[in-house]
Order: sequence, then C-alpha cells, then structure tokens
Amino acid sequence: MSLTQLLAQYGYLAVFVGSVLEGETVLVLAGFAAHQGYLSFPLVITLAFCGGTLGDQISFFIGRYYGAPLLSRFPRLASRAQPINQWIQHYQTGLIVGVRFMYGFRIAGPLVIGMSDVSAWRFLLLNLLGAAIWAVLIAGAGYLFGETLQWLVTDLKQYEEIALLLIVVAAVLMGLVHRLYARHR
Repeated sequence: MSLTQLLAQYGYLAVFVGSVLEGETVLVLAGFAAHQGYLSFPLVITLAFCGGTLGDQISFFIGRYYGAPLLSRFPRLASRAQPINQWIQHYQTGLIVGVRFMYGFRIAGPLVIGMSDVSAWRFLLLNLLGAAIWAVLIAGAGYLFGETLQWLVTDLKQYEEIALLLIVVAAVLMGLVHRLYARHR
C-alpha cells in the first residue's frame, strides 16, 4: 500500500487524533493532501478544530482535578508551569487563545490554566476561538505549500509521494532537533 493510499484511507482519523495531541505536522500534511485532492479541505479543518478543542479541554480538566499531583510527579512539566502561571496573571485571554501556537506548551498550557482560577466556560469559549484560528492557519499552510509546490513543479502528481515523504521526514527531523535541544538545556 502506497503512502497516498494510506493517507486517503486513514487521513481523517489521523487528523482528528493528531489534533487531539500536538497535531501540527499531521495537519500540515493533511492540508497538502487536501490540495492534492485526497482529503476534503473543509473536513480537515472541521476535524482539526474538533480534535484541537477536545484535546485542550481534556488537558484543562486534568489540570483542574489532578494538576498538583501531576506537577510533582513530572518535574519537566512543572518547569513549564512556572512561566505559564505568570502569563495567566497578565495575558489571560491571549494566552488561552494562543497557547496552542506555543511549541512545547500545547499540553502543559491548558493543564496549568486548568489549575488557575480561569472558569471552565471562559476557557471553553476562548479555546474554541483558538482552535478555529489554529485549524485554518495550520491546514492552510499545508494547502499553500501544495499550491506553491504546484506552481514551482508543473507536474506535481509525478512527485507527490516524494513531497509527502519529505514533509514527514522534515517533521521527524524537527522533532528530533527539538528533543536534542531540550536535553541539552
């Protein structure tokens, strides 16, 4: 089974699951696949919006009910909680909307916000706004990548599997570099 066949068969599930977690890579790839006609762009955005909202709501409520024991058990998570706590005091609305764009804070952010005095309704409304912006921008970046690549390469269908593979390899490499950098610090 080819990469494009796998994408067509499991792409929507991957978009949703990836968006519940930290799904930027999956979402960029899905945007590109939508440009190529393998996935529906509006459905990709809808699934990313739903998955992104759900993931952050789950993290928020985990923080609300189990936050303190988690921070004491995972010191790395606790180290990320400190700046978020300070930001909540000064930039609550912007932080809630934008936390999904802050690399490395996607899971820790809503968890720590859940431990604060931010109401669940306020978080939900701002989380919905943030998820909508995030889904459109990140999927749109993948779609725009496909458009740009098609403009540069006239017969893109001939190279699409290579392009998809390059996106996956680049995402994996970026993740490895981030992990190495985090370990070094």
